[in-house]
Amino acid sequence: MVDGLYAFLQGIGFHHPLHPAMTHLPVGLVLACFIFSILSFAFSRPDLLRTAYHCCLLAAAGLVLAAATGLLDWLHRYGGNLESLIIIKMVLAPLLLSTLLVAAWQAGSGARAGRMVLLYGLASLFATGLGFAGGELVYGG
Repeated sequence: MVDGLYAFLQGIGFHHPLHPAMTHLPVGLVLACFIFSILSFAFSRPDLLRTAYHCCLLAAAGLVLAAATGLLDWLHRYGGNLESLIIIKMVLAPLLLSTLLVAAWQAGSGARAGRMVLLYGLASLFATGLGFAGGELVYGG
């Protein structure tokens, strides 16, 4: 099934992996959560914390898509071989999603900006780790 999908895509002229294009949405939104929460905390602006919350929800949805396309690319390009960097990504992606879901729950429950800075900061660390592992996987060290 996976090879059929990629054969179809190649047949219409798309020869690239799917995952890299999908990673920008959740990573950018996770970093936006962190930045908006810092600004909300620093300037006592609750409206910015609400913006961070919305970014968090979109980041979680985008992460599911990025993980799904990552799985497809891994099966197609790497044959499903478990390398250490793949294992790292398989650990960090659920940690990131869990952190985003906890952050969304906390934000929806009215958590203060300081707590949200910590949660979004943790999510940013997980997103950075995912990006670093992906870059190492593709481009080497």
